[in-house]
Amino acid sequence: MCGRYVVSVAPQQLALDLGVAFEPELFPPDYNVAPTKPVPAFLVRGDERTLTALRWGLVPFWAKDPSIGAKMINARSETAAEKPAFRQAFARRRCLLPADGYYEWLAVPPPPGEPKAKARKQPYYIHRTDGGPLALAGLYERWRDAEGNELWSTSILTAAAADPLSWIHERMPLTVPSAGWEAWLDPSVQDPDEIRGLLDLAPDWTASAVSDRVNSVRNNDPGLLEPVSTGADGPGMGEPGALF
Repeated sequence: MCGRYVVSVAPQQLALDLGVAFEPELFPPDYNVAPTKPVPAFLVRGDERTLTALRWGLVPFWAKDPSIGAKMINARSETAAEKPAFRQAFARRRCLLPADGYYEWLAVPPPPGEPKAKARKQPYYIHRTDGGPLALAGLYERWRDAEGNELWSTSILTAAAADPLSWIHERMPLTVPSAGWEAWLDPSVQDPDEIRGLLDLAPDWTASAVSDRVNSVRNNDPGLLEPVSTGADGPGMGEPGALF
C-alpha cells in the first residue's frame, strides 16, 4: 500500500533522465503528498514524453462522481488488468510518478497490561538504499463531467511486499527500473504479462522510523524525513534510522 509519499528532488532527476523539460516553479517540493493532491507524472502524449500534474486517486472514465477517486489511490498489480476501474489504463495509459520515498505505518501493540487504547502506529520513511529517485508505476485516466470539464487522475500499482519490507506492511508500491521506462510509457505495449515483467518486485530499499508529525497533512517540511528512536524492540526498531 502507499498512502503518503515524498516528492522533492525526484522530478528533476527523472526529467533529466527522460529528456523532459522541467519547470521547478510548477512542482515545488512536497514532503507529505496525500491522496487527492496534484502530483507530477511522466507520460506520453502523441509521440512525446511530457511532465504534467495528475490528481492522486484515479477516477475511471465511466464514473458518475469523481469522489470515487479517493478510494482508488492504489491498484493491485495482480488484478489491475481485469478490474473495470483499471484495465484500460493498465493496457494503454501508464505513467511514471517521481518520488524520493514513501511512508508506511507499522502497527505497534500496546505494552503488556496496558489498555487497547494505547495501541499506536509508528510511521516509517522508506526509500532506495542508494538514495536515488523512485519511478513509481502509475496508471492514469481522463474523466469528463457533464459540461465537458476534464479531470486527469492517477493510481499507484502495488504488490505483496518483498520480505525485507513485509514486517511493516503486507503491500508495497511498485517501481519501474530505468531499463523499462520506454516500454512502460509505450501504449502499444499491451500484453499484461509483458507489462508486469517491467515492474521491480524485489527493490533494494531501506527504512527509518520518523516522527508522527507526518500523520497530519498540514505538516510539510524536510524535518519529516529525520529519523527518530522508537524505543521499542523488533525488526528495524529501537535505534534512530534503523535499516532493514
